[in-house]
Amino acid sequence: MIPMRDSFRTRLGFILAAAGSAVGLGNIWGFPTQVANHGGAAFLMVYLVVVVILAIPALYTELSIGHQAQANPVAALGKLAQRPHRVGAGLGKSVGLLNVGGAVLMLSFYHIIAGWMLAHALGSLALAMQWPEAHLALTTSSLWRDLVFVAVFLVGTGTIVVRGVSNGIEVWSRRLMPLLVVLLVVLIGYIAMQPGAGAGFARYLQPSFAGFSDPNLVVAAMGQAFFSLSIGLGGMMIYGSYLDRNANIGQLAVSVAALDTLIAFLAGLLIIPALYVAMGQGMQVSENGQLIGEAQLIFNVLPELFERMGAAGPWLGFFFFMLLSIAALTSTISLAEVPIAYLLESRQHSRRRATTLVIAVIAVFALALVIWFVPLFAWTVAYVTKFQLPLSGLFYFIVLGWLWSRSNKLKEKAREQWRFRLLFWHLRLVCPLLLLWVFVDVAFAG
Repeated sequence: MIPMRDSFRTRLGFILAAAGSAVGLGNIWGFPTQVANHGGAAFLMVYLVVVVILAIPALYTELSIGHQAQANPVAALGKLAQRPHRVGAGLGKSVGLLNVGGAVLMLSFYHIIAGWMLAHALGSLALAMQWPEAHLALTTSSLWRDLVFVAVFLVGTGTIVVRGVSNGIEVWSRRLMPLLVVLLVVLIGYIAMQPGAGAGFARYLQPSFAGFSDPNLVVAAMGQAFFSLSIGLGGMMIYGSYLDRNANIGQLAVSVAALDTLIAFLAGLLIIPALYVAMGQGMQVSENGQLIGEAQLIFNVLPELFERMGAAGPWLGFFFFMLLSIAALTSTISLAEVPIAYLLESRQHSRRRATTLVIAVIAVFALALVIWFVPLFAWTVAYVTKFQLPLSGLFYFIVLGWLWSRSNKLKEKAREQWRFRLLFWHLRLVCPLLLLWVFVDVAFAG
């Protein structure tokens, strides 16, 4: 007998958990440099538009599928994609299984990166406590360090998800998300007082209308908006399945996207001024006319900047890397629920057994990536982010717009009201074409 499904207790708990899933490392190290390198506020304005026309519809679509099916992605996509005949059901189940496998793959490399963040946080703390040997060991790449901190982060993820949705994911999201925002605001305030920060704020916030002539502006904004909301691996689908039957999916999708966008915007207020503070101290922060971003920014530029800030620098580094660790944890607990829910519902395991199995499988894949880092790590990241995420998201639109017939509430409303008819055809035609454009760009042009 399958036990009664867990659920979110409150609307706020769901919003914080779903936003926590969406708010990951891409918001903090990806979004700010995308803005800075694509015309500042010009990118911001385009980004806000594409959030409305692509990202929110994609989030609404994934949440709706889970909410209607009240099941894990394998069962949900198989159930709702039954047309024509059994071909759609088989295809839906296959995509659902790819979601489960893709979630495990993403968690394997995400836990490695999260482990780096936690190691650097403790390394900064060691420097603040004047333990230089510990600082060097924690911030220098090594096999033992990566294995230890992958294990630590896996234990953290497992400890939360084993408690379930309401007692684990929701409770910890309500604690971690406010802490993340507080840390962001405190760090922004400190960086704002440093020499050179004003130029960074200007680069970030003042429109450079020449940026509108950038041919890559729109597709870059669409890609960032889509990927920042954690769509495409079933995490939002399983969260949608844990909502009350009477939940307003449209309002919830807008709320989650708004919170995710706010945190990405705040991250820009921290990262871009920090780069200009570093520039004022003679550090190289650009390559080929573009501001340095992603891993080089996080692990090279900013740590060096913190070390130049005197006694406050190590503490600043500690809080910054703890911010990144929290962002990573809120993402891993949501993504881990995808394979766990599959084992709970399709294999009828207990939550403890399902969690143990999932964490063990992630550990094996992460171990392989650590040991064979050069040939495997970049390939795994590229497969998940450049292929599976956009293609799964595209399939969700096809399910909602073309395959899902019975109990499709949006289709029923579209027969009665013109605004829902407009939305339905937007999801059916416009969004798939836009997402196909993003896929071609990231998979082949990027």
